[in-house]
Amino acid sequence: MSQDILFLATLVAVVLIGSALCSGIEAALLTVNPLRVHELAAKRKPVRGAKKLAKLRHRLGRTLTVLTIANNGFNIFGSLMLGIYATFVFKAGIDRALFSIGLTLLVLLLGEILPKSVGAKLSLQVSLISAPILHLLSVLMRPLILPLEHLLPVITTENEITTDEEEIRQMARLGSQKGQIEADEAAMIGQVFQLNDLTARDLMTPRVSAPTLDGSVTLEKLRTKLLTNNSQRWVVLGKEVDKVLGIAKRERLLTALLQGHTQLTPIDLCEAVEFVPEMIRVDRLLTCFNKDKTGVRVVVDEFGGFVGLIGAEAVLAVLAGWWRKSNK
Repeated sequence: MSQDILFLATLVAVVLIGSALCSGIEAALLTVNPLRVHELAAKRKPVRGAKKLAKLRHRLGRTLTVLTIANNGFNIFGSLMLGIYATFVFKAGIDRALFSIGLTLLVLLLGEILPKSVGAKLSLQVSLISAPILHLLSVLMRPLILPLEHLLPVITTENEITTDEEEIRQMARLGSQKGQIEADEAAMIGQVFQLNDLTARDLMTPRVSAPTLDGSVTLEKLRTKLLTNNSQRWVVLGKEVDKVLGIAKRERLLTALLQGHTQLTPIDLCEAVEFVPEMIRVDRLLTCFNKDKTGVRVVVDEFGGFVGLIGAEAVLAVLAGWWRKSNK
């Protein structure tokens, strides 16, 4: 009798351990951060199990099917076998009833609730450790899985990693609230997405406010204007309407004055400048500023007319949160 009870206890332990492993791994796979898995798998030296875990996550429907079959094999088939053997071991009906109640509670607590809680809390560690074993089970169960996939095509659905602007904003906000990233970093992430909604027209200095110089006038005649105006860059204009000849830096103009080159004109000291349409998006414009030394663009309308001036600092003001639409 003691040997029968010992064998029954061994079977109970096998069912509970098997059920717990399946439940914990399932919870871990469903809660693990897919971006973290992708990061670990994409490294030059991937973390052990990361690539297999990424493949399992990619075909999550098939992976969960394998786990469901294994889990129910322990819970259903194992419980039936235990019930049959318990009938042989326990002759009294009350003993069989107490065994059934005790087994049900053990399966719920130790086979489902506790392992799922642990799997969810240690999702990455559990997923990485279990990935090779789970991959092997998927290969062994393929003759059973393939017919099921033909009957239930939803199982074959691939789990792609996707996101959008609003989701990233929410993640940044939650990260800031949890203290995982700084508040100013979260704010800047939100400002980055604002660049896609703004154009050069929104941020430019209008023509009427842009500092301009007549390209044909000598520095001697411009002395007072250069000394009293602190603008760092000047748009050099020609005689024709909307004729922009280039950009002259204040530092270079003042240096020429101090060196006595008073008969030079802004045309002699200006640099070539690029033109951008007023409706160009600011996120596209930002990538262009590192291609030249002036750090500015002349904004033109659809007819090629000079309508404003925009510099890299205007875009950076948006990222820093200094720019407000009401200020325009």
